[in-house]
Amino acid sequence: MNEFVAQSHKASSTDMELQMPSRGQANATDLVAQSHNLSRGSVRDILEKALEGERISDDEALALLESRDLVAVGRAANQIRNRKADPDRITFIVDRNLNYTNICHTDCDFCAFYRSPGDTREGYLLPKPVIFKKIEETLALGGTGLLMQGGHHPDLGIDYYEDLFRSIKARYKIHLHALSPPEIQHISRRSKLTLWQTISRLRDAGLDSIPGGGGEILVDRVRHEIAPKKTKTNEWLAVMRHAHRLGMSTTATMMYGHVETVAERVEHMRRIRELQDETGGFRAFISWTFQNDGNRLAGKVAREDMPTSFDYLLTQAVSRIYLDNVPHIQSSWVTQGMKIGQVALGFGADDMGSVMIEENVVSAAGTTHRTSTEELVHLIKALGKTPVQRDTLYRDVKVWN
Repeated sequence: MNEFVAQSHKASSTDMELQMPSRGQANATDLVAQSHNLSRGSVRDILEKALEGERISDDEALALLESRDLVAVGRAANQIRNRKADPDRITFIVDRNLNYTNICHTDCDFCAFYRSPGDTREGYLLPKPVIFKKIEETLALGGTGLLMQGGHHPDLGIDYYEDLFRSIKARYKIHLHALSPPEIQHISRRSKLTLWQTISRLRDAGLDSIPGGGGEILVDRVRHEIAPKKTKTNEWLAVMRHAHRLGMSTTATMMYGHVETVAERVEHMRRIRELQDETGGFRAFISWTFQNDGNRLAGKVAREDMPTSFDYLLTQAVSRIYLDNVPHIQSSWVTQGMKIGQVALGFGADDMGSVMIEENVVSAAGTTHRTSTEELVHLIKALGKTPVQRDTLYRDVKVWN
């Protein structure tokens, strides 16, 4: 890890009542202005403040990102990580990312996975027997969860999902971590139901928790540019707020390194922190960099502006420091590769995420990293840590002592 850090110094750089804007908070432009008032020497003061248990402000988070001081920020993030989770353990989950359909009318610029409605050559909707077989394969490999997401299929209303979830739960003991907020909003509109009714019915049919997909950057300026037909910021947050109030646990994500500013990354994290203060329902935060193969957004991002491993590690470290109320930070080896995924465990992450028996969305954008339980256990042990297989809710499944 020290060798990587040395090298990195050389690297180039919904329901209306739930859609109220945040009160009295600085926007991204304000953050830039405020951050310029913080000298480079203040980084040490910001990190000391965080290590003393005080919450850092938005402009202080931006100052850390702009400082490019990866070693100091990473060291502080690792210390905070060790206070929030057992410093001797690294967790991971064995589950499957099952994409039940690729039909989607939202056609986001960054997505290389979707196919438009009416595409009979490459578009698909998996039949139940295929889904059941994939679940059986997952269970046979020691898996405990099913991460199930797809597109905004114009023909699928809530009846489809209720029937599918009940069929799965009647046959298998598996945790259903399924349907991103944009999918839930789509189901709500398609079925002419409120978000509360939609999430309640899905939960009663077997939905256990909700992944943070579709978050991208929770700033409407950015969302309008990269996915104008998709869920807006307050709509995404409204889905999560409803789920948390219904007692459901969720995760939060950030996909960055495209058209957003660094200040807008902080604004995204602020919205996550605010909702977590309100509901306490996010159990983990996962960030990853934009993948630029096979999608329209690639044309808006110059190759020299693509985020590096340095950027990824610094952003993750700042997220660990800033998101003081989120229990877990996951390393994103799926987009960064296994080596950087391992290094990220020294920059604030306490979890390696999923073995990911199957993955289709990121690989459609040109990134095809793969791993296994055996490889994750080996990599974690190589760091002198204890590997722990967990379930979706971070309960121990198996410990390699």
